[in-house]
Amino acid sequence: MAITLKAEFRNVAGKGAARSVRKNQNIPAVIYGDKKEPVAICLNARDFEMLLKQPSLRTKLFQIETPKGNEDAMLMDIQYHPVSDKVIHVDFKRIDVKSPVSVSVPLELANVDTSRGLKLGGVLNFAVRKVALRGLVHDMPEKIVVDLANLNIGEVIHGTDLVLPKGIELGLHQAELAFVTIGGKMPDEADNKPAAAAPAAPAKVAAPAKK
Repeated sequence: MAITLKAEFRNVAGKGAARSVRKNQNIPAVIYGDKKEPVAICLNARDFEMLLKQPSLRTKLFQIETPKGNEDAMLMDIQYHPVSDKVIHVDFKRIDVKSPVSVSVPLELANVDTSRGLKLGGVLNFAVRKVALRGLVHDMPEKIVVDLANLNIGEVIHGTDLVLPKGIELGLHQAELAFVTIGGKMPDEADNKPAAAAPAAPAKVAAPAKK
């Protein structure tokens, strides 16, 4: 479901104009892409900051209502003030909802506490925490869950092991990427180490013969 966002046009660009927009409790923003001219807009600061409480906004479709019609777009970048941490600029990219988009989504680990390998003393290595996906924006998941319940020591979760929603594919160079591993040695391997050789007994010295 699309997120509806109301916007007004900005007639003047530049730093001075952007400061003026922010003084009026608005946020300067831009919509670009799809081989069209960029459009400078402003958003209601309070409304947009409320939206930031929602998870995974970068995987969502935004329907931006402007005085000249609606724009289908995705959130690409948010700039924050270095001191106040307030949003000072937002970038949106136009999309065609009927064409695939490329998005990175977070990975979430499930059943860490009950993981077979970790209970045996293995060490978790969560190497790559985001996966690049491609598909229609309406099918795009907010996250991908990796179930560790049956993952054993020495086993690896590659891109091809991830469970993806229907219609969603892995992005480039993701298939053989190692996202999660459990390192260490199985207990029986540790127990079967060759025992250290016992120190040799001192050689017996023959007693001198009696005369």
